[in-house]
Amino acid sequence: MSVRVLLADDEEEYATSLARVLTRRGMVVKTVAGGQQAVAAMDQADFDVILLDLRMPGMDGLATLAEIRRRGATLPVILHSGMADLPSVMSALEEGITNFMAKPCSIEALCNAIEEAHECCLLASGAKAKGDPRP
Repeated sequence: MSVRVLLADDEEEYATSLARVLTRRGMVVKTVAGGQQAVAAMDQADFDVILLDLRMPGMDGLATLAEIRRRGATLPVILHSGMADLPSVMSALEEGITNFMAKPCSIEALCNAIEEAHECCLLASGAKAKGDPRP
């Protein structure tokens, strides 16, 4: 089964290019240009992993992450940004990001992070389905 990725990034060329590469790797990718569009996309479809830029116009990555969590979504979120500072990354960690990947990074590292986040989520949901009492 393909990993369904929601890619929220306002850099259109970068997002299109990255989506093409991830699709070639067997992932199903939906790209959006901002946080509000990401939240709307989650209302319309199911995703396995969110790849979220930090600095976007309108609703930035931290506000988007907070809204996603406020709505009860527990899926993995990877913060992927070239403009992150330590306080922003720390805030994102407190909101429950799965990973932080600085731009630029190798496509191998990014694909591995996406696949690992998805596998961890599958393992966690499998444990919960079997009645594992751990959170």
